[in-house]
Amino acid sequence: MENRLRLLYGLQRVDSSLDELHELKGDLPHLVEVLEKKLREREQQRKTLEETVKSSIVRRDQIDLEIVTTKEKIEKYKEQQFQIKTNKQYDALTREIDLSQERITALEKEMESVEGKTTVAKSDLEGLLPELEELKKELKERQTELDQVNKEHEDEELKLKHQRDKLTVRIEKSDLKQYERIRKALGGKAVVPVRRNACGGCFKRVPPQVSVELRKNSSVMTCEHCGRMLVSDDIVQATTSDE
Repeated sequence: MENRLRLLYGLQRVDSSLDELHELKGDLPHLVEVLEKKLREREQQRKTLEETVKSSIVRRDQIDLEIVTTKEKIEKYKEQQFQIKTNKQYDALTREIDLSQERITALEKEMESVEGKTTVAKSDLEGLLPELEELKKELKERQTELDQVNKEHEDEELKLKHQRDKLTVRIEKSDLKQYERIRKALGGKAVVPVRRNACGGCFKRVPPQVSVELRKNSSVMTCEHCGRMLVSDDIVQATTSDE
């Protein structure tokens, strides 16, 4: 049991050191993550706008061609009206001319809508491009800062992660699960020593009976106030001397 406690406290010391290294980076990791997400969103927006402009231009050309073709049909129908011999044929051509005129009107209305959509998309794209460049510039600067901080502490961080890996494989799964749960819930500190009969996490007084049992190092005990795992000075000293 004493070895279980030493392993848990050792893991806490390693994790606390890793937390300190993370704090040295400040908001840089989060800021880089936010900038990367924002840049992806803006790039997708740019892509959508470019596709809108492209498809609108294609549709505009299709409409323009159909209008020209339809007008040519109207002229052809009008010429045919002079050549027919019956009223029925004349009326049929007149209906075709009217339908073609209606089609042209609908196409011209669609053309107006497409042109408007193209204008808006081009305007939005024009305003977006400078923002994209500014985002790329800021992300590059922040990433460079983060890389520099990471490089300064790279060896130490790798060493600590290696120590953590060696400890976690030796800790019982149930202990590790409890440790991770408490650590996540209580700001990183899951295992704390008892100093002057007070919990090293919440600093509230530990009952005398708990202090007595704690010195036996025979079980994993938790603070009745905050729920953190408690260890005795013997465990602290033994763990520290091993490092």
